[in-house]
Amino acid sequence: MERIFLLEDDATLSRGIGMALSGPNRVVTLADSMVQARQKLAEMQFDLLILDINLPDGSGLDLLRMRRAQGDATPTILLTANDLEMDEVTGLEAGADDYITKPFSLAILRARVQAQLRRGSVQASSQMEVGPFLFDFERMNFRKNGMAVELSKTEQKLLRVLVENRGHAVPRATLVDRVWTDGAEFVEENALSVTVKRLRTKLEKDPAKPEYLKTVYGIGYIWAVKP
Repeated sequence: MERIFLLEDDATLSRGIGMALSGPNRVVTLADSMVQARQKLAEMQFDLLILDINLPDGSGLDLLRMRRAQGDATPTILLTANDLEMDEVTGLEAGADDYITKPFSLAILRARVQAQLRRGSVQASSQMEVGPFLFDFERMNFRKNGMAVELSKTEQKLLRVLVENRGHAVPRATLVDRVWTDGAEFVEENALSVTVKRLRTKLEKDPAKPEYLKTVYGIGYIWAVKP
């Protein structure tokens, strides 16, 4: 099921776009304000975002900048009444994948949307879905039950090694060698333990009783495969 998010404060236009893009295998979620947008984007993951730039309580452009700064790479189309070349350049430099000026043909919008969804489906092949988690290490997009999780670079490195070897215990020495690859001659003894603890806090339901990132005593750690 494809999921599209549309942020547009013009109710008539929003309904028209929603009807034009909806289908048997596609759902369009609508929002008419920045407040609604932030709430719905935090609750669910989408395959494509369509953001109006000018809103009563903010700007879709600012929302895009914020998400790109957080490492989110969801394909995004900007909608605007501004047709100046500089406005388009600003949108693309902010991380937009496409830019459509109003008024526009719904047929053109559908074609642009389809192109971005095809592009996104190719990128999605780099994603890993593990239990309630979605990990995309290339785009630094990490989610638990659809909710975004922010990870440091070190946490990302450790998680990637464990998930790519899920079901197999990875020795502590191997993890230190793979994660701390900056050429440092000395890594504090507890650096790995501290990073594991932080990952559990962010990913496990009960960090004290981990279901996924488990300790294998005398060896190292394992990302357990749930039956």
